[in-house]
Amino acid sequence: MNTFTVAAPVAADRGIWSHAWADRVARFAVPAGRCLFAAIFILAAPGHFTAKTIASAAEHGVPLANVLVPFSGILAFLGGLSIALGYKSRIGAWLLVLFLVPVTLVMHNFWAVADPAAAQIQQIMFMKNVSMLGMALFLTWVGPGPMSLDRRL
Repeated sequence: MNTFTVAAPVAADRGIWSHAWADRVARFAVPAGRCLFAAIFILAAPGHFTAKTIASAAEHGVPLANVLVPFSGILAFLGGLSIALGYKSRIGAWLLVLFLVPVTLVMHNFWAVADPAAAQIQQIMFMKNVSMLGMALFLTWVGPGPMSLDRRL
């Protein structure tokens, strides 16, 4: 199992930062970062159960939207909650990967949008999702870090 450690910044060579100080900062910064990352998934999940969101996905060509959209909401919620709590966070991160890949490719396919303004908005949403996908993949490797339920149990 991988362990999470914080490398001291380059400034440590100049005596400004110590490993102990960096570890104390990470003890609180890492769980805060987990919660901030997870918040978008947890808060957006209930919207996946609305008729409006299901209809929008169907318009984008999602097959069985009335089943897949609520299922994606469950993936987003469970993955986000897992990461926020630091409980089985590697599995939670994989749930978010499973959520993000199809949603990004189907719902934010900016290359297929004719209107330049709408295409730009979809490209921004696409890149936002790609960045979140990158963080989810990172979490599959490093795990929850300090102050997590995985560390306590």
